[in-house]
Amino acid sequence: MHGAGNDFIVLNGIDQDLSGLTREQWQTLAHRQFGIGADQILLVEKATRADADFKYRIFNADGGEVEQCGNGSRCFVRFVIDQNLSDKNPLRVEVAHTVLTLKSHPDGQIEVDMGAPIFEHSHIPFNSNGLASMQKFHETLYALSLDMPATHDSFVGVLSMGNPHAVQLVSDVASAPVLEEGPSIEQHPAFPNRVNAGYMQIVNRNEIQLRVYERGAGETLACGTGACAAVVSGIRRGLLDSPVRVHTRGGDLQIAWGGLVNGIAQNVIMTGPAVTVFEGKTTI
Repeated sequence: MHGAGNDFIVLNGIDQDLSGLTREQWQTLAHRQFGIGADQILLVEKATRADADFKYRIFNADGGEVEQCGNGSRCFVRFVIDQNLSDKNPLRVEVAHTVLTLKSHPDGQIEVDMGAPIFEHSHIPFNSNGLASMQKFHETLYALSLDMPATHDSFVGVLSMGNPHAVQLVSDVASAPVLEEGPSIEQHPAFPNRVNAGYMQIVNRNEIQLRVYERGAGETLACGTGACAAVVSGIRRGLLDSPVRVHTRGGDLQIAWGGLVNGIAQNVIMTGPAVTVFEGKTTI
């Protein structure tokens, strides 16, 4: 399946027990030459919480399990509907640290309540000790020292959408050093669990271009949590107004965020496509 070009293997873990697969087996499945090929693998399972209809787990192409995936959550909804696992709409799904609410629209678009962005450093997690910083409207930006010559303003906004993101502003996303710089940001020691590196170009106050170097997957054609993080960062910098159309290399997403109300961060709403490419079986 894919959500705006961010592609997934989606596995039914309800009717078969796949909990014993190893990191190496997940890597093989995700390998584009030796396996099926995907940015991430989604494993749909029975819920373990009373307030959820399903649970799903997310494995990156490197075999590591991660907390959250925005484009994957939309593909989860399409999978559950197409496989006749549920006819509920909206659905509530359990991920690593929270429960998401997901709704299918008649036009095929999927709306996901992504929850509230997280800014507290210990919860991202992010260690800003020793980093230069600057204030941009309501957001504090941090300079990440990288083992390469600086080609542009590398100050980043840092937040979590259930997974960590470092968002920087660039004048031209097409020429941004995503592949050259992304791995160094992903592995930067300020992020103990690594980080997703976002590169955002402002088109106007309701439109951006975005590329993301994803933790454990490399650059993908789209990143749902990355789109949410970029829009939240842009609004906090005073550069964007909700809702925002996010143009990725694989398609468009719409992100809405109401900011902070009485000091409390509102939930981020993401809407976008989810497409089934093919179905099949493989032997592990």
